[in-house]
Amino acid sequence: MKKLSLLAFCILWVGFAQAQNDNWAVGFKLGEPTGINIRKYFNGIHAIDVTVGTYGGILSNNRKYRGDEGMYKNAGLSIQAHYLWHTPFFNSEAVHVYYGLGGQVNSRRTYPKRLEPDYQKSISIGGSVIGGVEYFVPNNRISVFLEAGTYMEVIPRPFYFSPNISGGIRFNL
Repeated sequence: MKKLSLLAFCILWVGFAQAQNDNWAVGFKLGEPTGINIRKYFNGIHAIDVTVGTYGGILSNNRKYRGDEGMYKNAGLSIQAHYLWHTPFFNSEAVHVYYGLGGQVNSRRTYPKRLEPDYQKSISIGGSVIGGVEYFVPNNRISVFLEAGTYMEVIPRPFYFSPNISGGIRFNL
């Protein structure tokens, strides 16, 4: 309990410093996908954003997959990475907008009709685009964000589209 209290105190104490958007940030993303989010900012206008977590638990659960051949009925492991461009929104230091391109790898169970009630494991790979807005809390290292985009699967089912909508919080190191 003492270690947990010390950790909470350290996070709050460090959190009162100014957020910076030219460093590392670590946080949590809730939506599609949901997971741990890591962002590295470069030169004040670029960033690399990586999320490791689950996919399909909110928007893509119980969806038809591969036409009438089967369904997705569960969440799976996901790794998503984007190269981002970001800029202050109307010259605001606290609010930035961003957009980017990237890719996603997912591992999920599919339930084809030919195997009912059993499933098969499926790995999918595809591209994604994303755009969002991030608010850097003044005099703090915390930022919150909301983003939306789409994922287009290339392998094994070309042109399978799925929405990517999420929000979260990051601690800027």
